[in-house]
Amino acid sequence: QVLRQFVRHESDTVGSLVLERSMNRVQLLGRVGQDPIMRQVEGKNPVTIFSLATNEMWRTGESELNQGGDISQKTTWHRISVFRPGLRDVTYQYVKKGARIYVEGKIDYGEYTDKNNVRRQATTIIADNVIFLSDGGMRDKV
Repeated sequence: QVLRQFVRHESDTVGSLVLERSMNRVQLLGRVGQDPIMRQVEGKNPVTIFSLATNEMWRTGESELNQGGDISQKTTWHRISVFRPGLRDVTYQYVKKGARIYVEGKIDYGEYTDKNNVRRQATTIIADNVIFLSDGGMRDKV
């Protein structure tokens, strides 16, 4: 019976339909790359958008276990979109370039046509939780 909570079978059909639970979760900890902007497309709710940088560092060379070798770093930029009304407004108002924040959400893959009529792909993190970790990136309260 516990298994039925996670998997539903319709066994009497020819192509048995199986609906399984799945997960699309992302956790990011990094620094904001630009002050957020708020966009609104006609007939849709506004969205706050900003970029977040995460860094990965590792030692290269034969002496990885020792302190020798060169240190390499890779920065990955993530596009963050915040749709939830309260979170969207707080993020827009208080997040600032350079702030260290934690973001939870899901990955969304989409397509759009740019101004030159070229079809492009975009990967976006749809945030459902943003935690502010540093005051250095917060705007002054008015």
